[in-house]
Amino acid sequence: MAKVSVYSDTHYQQHIHARHHRLQADEGADLGGEDSGPNPYELLLSGLGACTSITLRMYADRKGWDLGEISVHLHFRRDEGGNEFIDRTLSCSRELTDEQRQRLLEIAAKTPVTKTVGRGTPIESKWQ
Repeated sequence: MAKVSVYSDTHYQQHIHARHHRLQADEGADLGGEDSGPNPYELLLSGLGACTSITLRMYADRKGWDLGEISVHLHFRRDEGGNEFIDRTLSCSRELTDEQRQRLLEIAAKTPVTKTVGRGTPIESKWQ
């Protein structure tokens, strides 16, 4: 379904290949990186935000709802006990009814990446 390759040749800088796209990731200077790209948590949130926005747009298009510009703001945080949370705030530039907003929140909770992150997909690692 999705494949990505990540290569690193210097310090914390990462070169990401996804199909024909090239991205870069790095840690910020405060963690010893060069801040040459988003950090891994920012990339995780980017995937979740993009999936949310795309799914909401697809749903609204099928319903004939004009959302205008969709914004998805995400914040990864940990509480004092070390529990992790992602706060997601949605908005659009068009007026919506309370019912439309509620339905879009329900749809956001069912996006593919939301489900993957929420259920804690197992990760299997091996050396080649």
